[in-house]
Amino acid sequence: MFDLLQKCVRVGEDLGANFVEARYDDLILRTLQRTDDTWKDIQVKSRMGFGITCYVDGVSGFSFTASSSSKDVKMAAEKAFKMARASSKVATLKLPFERGSPVKSKKSDTLPVKVHPREKDLGHKTDMVNRVVESAREHGENIKNIRGLYGELYGKKMLTNSDASEIDWEFLVTEIRCSVTSKTDSGALVFAREGHGGTIGLDFFESKDTTPEEIGRNAGVRAKEQLKAKACQAGQFRTLVENHLVGVLAHESFGHLSEADFIVTGGSPLAGKIGERLGTEHATIIDGGYPNIKKTGGLWFPFDDQGIAGGQTVVLDKGVLVHYLHNRGTAKKLGQEPTGNSRAVSFVFPPIPRMTNTYFTPGILTEEEALEQLGTGVYAIQTSGGQVDADGSFLFKAIRGYWVEKGEIKHPLREVALSGNILDFLGKIEGATNDLELYSGYFGGCGKGGQFPLPVGLGGPKLLVDGVTFGGQAGG
Repeated sequence: MFDLLQKCVRVGEDLGANFVEARYDDLILRTLQRTDDTWKDIQVKSRMGFGITCYVDGVSGFSFTASSSSKDVKMAAEKAFKMARASSKVATLKLPFERGSPVKSKKSDTLPVKVHPREKDLGHKTDMVNRVVESAREHGENIKNIRGLYGELYGKKMLTNSDASEIDWEFLVTEIRCSVTSKTDSGALVFAREGHGGTIGLDFFESKDTTPEEIGRNAGVRAKEQLKAKACQAGQFRTLVENHLVGVLAHESFGHLSEADFIVTGGSPLAGKIGERLGTEHATIIDGGYPNIKKTGGLWFPFDDQGIAGGQTVVLDKGVLVHYLHNRGTAKKLGQEPTGNSRAVSFVFPPIPRMTNTYFTPGILTEEEALEQLGTGVYAIQTSGGQVDADGSFLFKAIRGYWVEKGEIKHPLREVALSGNILDFLGKIEGATNDLELYSGYFGGCGKGGQFPLPVGLGGPKLLVDGVTFGGQAGG
């Protein structure tokens, strides 16, 4: 396959391109969904093809083909060049970059797992979903519906470019998820969700705390708890924000603002603020493709779709903005190094600046110490959706929460909608717990630029924040 990819590079360069990238994906996607006693979805898809990007005078042209014939691949390369050449004549923003040293992938760039999804048949996977649903049913109460989900996405990713890089590695993301909706005596619907996912093998779901039975049990028990939960009162309260919701804030409210395509166009409030203090010393945000999967979870992503290694980029360092998330062109434009953040959801799309694993770093507090320092306020957990604006404003609905008084959890909360602006939020962080958890999965993902769903990782510790506004409504 490298022969075809190298041919694309030669074709583009012979036509006059300053730089060419040629990518190949050969990915399998499997989705299983059971709602109550009915299977709603059992499907397998293939995502296989070539994506070619040519650069002319700092402007890119992109084309793709699902065909592996030499003729069709050559035509795609020619089309990408013609688009770049035509666009270069009228583009007002140009992002030229220099060639670099070739990158050669190694066997270790593919993260090994004990039981790869390809090793188990459909019966094994449907059985896991069945176990999730039955366990949720056993432990829930007043259930209106239960949904069990399984998803897997895996396969080969290859790339070569004008640097003569040769990258060949295997992508993997797997997830099991369960959601339970129950009805209160007054007829109100309450919701709980539990799941685990990331670059993990099916052996992960044989561990004590992450079996299908445990995933279903947690979803059922938490939905049952919500039946007696009180609505969260409106106002501003001291808040302990749980790991997953912290990750959503890191990704949705801050991470997108740091993506350099928004920076170079002036569309982000972070433009021109390198070196400025934006948060407290407890606010450090990192994006990187090499998490410690066994320890923290997350998504393994060793190379981006321009052939740059996915290192660990400190974006916000103890409250000070120090770096943006780049592709090659934006990095050159802003005088920083590429960060391995040029990603495409598939060969059908051109790579653009996207996140990998974005997270707040942990602190020194235990959960008990954080609750004690919280005193009286809200402990907000997970999220079922929300909205963000280009200025960093956010509105999220936490799936569940607890009212805390004098450091002790008093009762569960529902209708926990929190809002604010991420730059204000960063300035109110008083501390962080010592547990770092990253979340990733097959379902959902990032949807920037119409490229959805792109698997990403997000997370952090629990953050203690001096004042978050609650009330209003958030989308689900």
